[in-house]
Amino acid sequence: MRILHTADWHLGKKLDHFSRLEEQKIVMNEICEIADHQNADVIVVAGDLFDTFNPPVEAIDLLFKTLKRLTNNGKRPVIAIAGNHDSPDRIDAPNPLALECGILFVGNPDVRIPIISIENGFEITQSENGFIEIKLPHYDFPIRIIATPYANEMRLKTYLGAENKEDQLNQLLHNSWAVLADKYCDEKGVNILTTHLYMLKRGGEILEEPDGEKPLRIGNADVVYTDCIPHQMQYTALGHLHRFQNVGGHPNPVVYSSSPLSYSFSEAGQEKKVVLIEAQPNKEVKFTAIPLQSGRVLHRKRFDSIDLAVEWLLANPYSLVELTLVSDTFLTTQDLRKIHESHDGIIFIIPIVNKSDTAESDTPRVNLEQDIQGLFKDYFVAKHKQEPNDELLDLFNEIIGTQTKND
Repeated sequence: MRILHTADWHLGKKLDHFSRLEEQKIVMNEICEIADHQNADVIVVAGDLFDTFNPPVEAIDLLFKTLKRLTNNGKRPVIAIAGNHDSPDRIDAPNPLALECGILFVGNPDVRIPIISIENGFEITQSENGFIEIKLPHYDFPIRIIATPYANEMRLKTYLGAENKEDQLNQLLHNSWAVLADKYCDEKGVNILTTHLYMLKRGGEILEEPDGEKPLRIGNADVVYTDCIPHQMQYTALGHLHRFQNVGGHPNPVVYSSSPLSYSFSEAGQEKKVVLIEAQPNKEVKFTAIPLQSGRVLHRKRFDSIDLAVEWLLANPYSLVELTLVSDTFLTTQDLRKIHESHDGIIFIIPIVNKSDTAESDTPRVNLEQDIQGLFKDYFVAKHKQEPNDELLDLFNEIIGTQTKND
């Protein structure tokens, strides 16, 4: 059985002021083509379908068109869970209609997908809160999926029915997943867990959350460790972190598939991927990370010459750029115009003005302790390289006197 794992689409997301929607359309098409080319049997989207609780209409349209296409006319189940950027109620809302198309949304942790048979497609044979078993017509074994969308610690405790509200999150998830795994996940089917959480190997390195990402890790309160995952799970499909990585800490793969595009400059240089899993009952899965080619490449570039910067920008038009410019003077309006006219994807310009010790020593210091007439003289000298004449000083004093009377 071939399962395609993807996550963190963030449809509707902008990079500062720059819309990524056209790139997202292209990369969604690429994911659909990969699913078809690889003959994927099941699709898992591990959260953060949208970038905000109230996504733009264009993002909603793109989501449903993509998921519908991924179902291959209802023959291929698509399981899509909510992430921390998603409104769980918005994700759950279209379920009755989406199910008829082969799309299984899991927005809240207590969602129960009804048992249903899709015409000319698959069949949901068993279901419980947070669990589904799916039978595909061309396999003599089912796939079982434990699906836990994102929820904060308090909501998870509420939804998962913790008897003791002081139970730690890790123990709560361990117990909940173990009950479902022991009940349904025997060696006669493929067993998968998908969730949208900040998950680490116990004792392993701290994995950094992306810039601009709503943080799930506050201290260590919301860290979930991979030793919570039931031993029956042959693969864990994670969402939240935007870099592809196998977290470890479990006998079987625990994988963040990555986001389909680089969504912050901290992700510059990352290769984005989807993951193809090949699984059969009671055997180790094989998984392959498939690089994605779509989208504008993010660059952090630094130049000490406007001409060199423009030359590079002209040579790399299909990119998004954080541009640092180092010079001995402040950028002029003409410099900025020249830079912006050379490229349409400059997101940030960071000017760095060098000041040598000599330059600093030659700069006259302003005595801020003097009266306003003295400050005016110093300003005039700095601006015009000469002292103001008596007529101008009299005019200035008249203006100051008028303001004082009005006060």
